[in-house]
Amino acid sequence: MNKSLVAGVGIGALAALGVAAVAGSHFTQQPPQFAEVIAVQPQTETIKTPHEVCRNVNVVHRRAVQDENRITGSVLGAVAGGVLGHQFGGGHGRDIATVAGALAGGYAGNQAQQSLQNSDTYQTSHRRCSTQYTQEQRTKGYNVTYKVGDKQGTIMMDHKPGSVIPLDAQGNLKLSEPTVQKS
Repeated sequence: MNKSLVAGVGIGALAALGVAAVAGSHFTQQPPQFAEVIAVQPQTETIKTPHEVCRNVNVVHRRAVQDENRITGSVLGAVAGGVLGHQFGGGHGRDIATVAGALAGGYAGNQAQQSLQNSDTYQTSHRRCSTQYTQEQRTKGYNVTYKVGDKQGTIMMDHKPGSVIPLDAQGNLKLSEPTVQKS
């Protein structure tokens, strides 16, 4: 056999094997099965919940006054003061002492009745209510940044993913399945 023929066949066979190896590796290379999670940012909202807070409060009331001008106290004081003033002196001095006692007694009786009227009170208990709010932070979802090969994307998820997110056969995220925690 001719050496150049053998060499040509050998070189051709090697070339064919090389092309087949490159083509075979291209067809057997699988797309990625997972997207790598780069960052997870929880998205929260503040919920205000109203509730009623009630307490009992004591309220002081003043009784209704029957004698606004305090005439009863003035008259009784004037009579008592006049009787007391009449006990002193004699003649015109007794008359002056009686009038002075009546005036002083009338004033004192008026002031005493005012003090009694102001202190004539009673208490009742009233229920007072107000609306107060409690605040609560709730997580409504997660902003997830992921990477597939050289491409990066962001998606909102309702649950916190693990370190990877599964991909379907076309390389799209599988969001209906729970994510796989990969160590």
